[in-house]
Amino acid sequence: QVQLVESGGGLVQAGGSLRLSCAASGIIFSIVNMAWYRQAPGKQRELVAVITSGGITNYADSVKGRFNISRDNGKNTVYPQMNSLKPEDTAVYYCNGILATIPRYAKWGQGTQVTVSS
Repeated sequence: QVQLVESGGGLVQAGGSLRLSCAASGIIFSIVNMAWYRQAPGKQRELVAVITSGGITNYADSVKGRFNISRDNGKNTVYPQMNSLKPEDTAVYYCNGILATIPRYAKWGQGTQVTVSS
């Protein structure tokens, strides 16, 4: 059974940094393309960053140059390093596998709240 557990969120001032983590189990992590998503209050969930099984990364324009996604296949964990945070980055952040542009797993984790104060 797939399990995704996000952690590392918190309250940070604008311009600050956070590093989130997502630990995955129940999957062959090393061959799965992984992604981070976020959902702000009143908005749809949006794709933020992708890292392929081979380590190729891609980012939404809104976070490009500020976020850096990485993965540790030995720990079945994917990380976004989020720098120069803005109030508009405030959201609940989730990870999931990704197939093309579609979330791979139906069961989402609980997410981790990131709040950026101005």
